[in-house]
Amino acid sequence: MECVFGLVGNGFAIVAADTSAVHSILVHKNNEDKIMVLDSHKLVAASGEPGDRVQFTEYVQKNVSLYQFRNGIPLTTSAAANFTRGELATALRKNPYSVNILMAGYDKEAGASLYYIDYIATLHKVDKGAFGYGSYFSLSTMDRHYRSDMTVEEAIELVDKCILEIRSRLVIAPPNFIIKIVDKNGARVHATRQSVQDVTTAAV
Repeated sequence: MECVFGLVGNGFAIVAADTSAVHSILVHKNNEDKIMVLDSHKLVAASGEPGDRVQFTEYVQKNVSLYQFRNGIPLTTSAAANFTRGELATALRKNPYSVNILMAGYDKEAGASLYYIDYIATLHKVDKGAFGYGSYFSLSTMDRHYRSDMTVEEAIELVDKCILEIRSRLVIAPPNFIIKIVDKNGARVHATRQSVQDVTTAAV
């Protein structure tokens, strides 16, 4: 029931993900951040089994930091995506991770980019991508409205259209989403879309 999607615009990339932590028919919380800031100019939006998602994305994050520490230069987005794909491929033959990833980044030479990496170690550079049941609606909406020269405002409007379609048409739709952006100024949270707040239970 997870929904993760992203797109590349004119000089930036945006990724959005639901914030629901779900097991079976239970929603444990509505503020789970599934988009990790990999480094100053990279984002990793992941879906899949919660343990695999957290463990694998943290493993990638620490190894990208280690490379920069040892060599004095950061990995490019393409290099980080290929490293991630290689680790998934190695694990696939031993103890596979059930995790799907959209990696967004910005490089001075290459500009903004988005990479699709699924649990069987498929890697592809894309303009737009999505995972989860929400992909049925977000991909069709992006196919209709996406342009490669979109401004940030136009891209956010398109993200909101995707969220509206997911909430309207998915039978068990996640209520809350987080949107992050990466451009020449770095990776950061851009906005949230909330329709349900976490409720704290009063002590009895």
